[in-house]
Amino acid sequence: MAGTSLENDGQGMIVNPKPTADNQDWDGDDADRADRLRFEEEQAMIREQSEARAAKAAAEAKKTAAADAGDADAAAKDAGA
Repeated sequence: MAGTSLENDGQGMIVNPKPTADNQDWDGDDADRADRLRFEEEQAMIREQSEARAAKAAAEAKKTAAADAGDADAAAKDAGA
């Protein structure tokens, strides 16, 4: 369909708008509180996962350092014997 640029085909128009009385979004309504609670829970979960990952990495680094120190002690004993 070839139309002129002045022709309005209805794209982008709100076809069935809600009345303004039904479309009021108040700050602090139940949906906002639920969104805020969900966000806080997600942030807490992410924080816990990050802390757990950091603790695991620190434990692995400590274990590796202890193993390296043990290998160095064994090598020193072998060299001294």
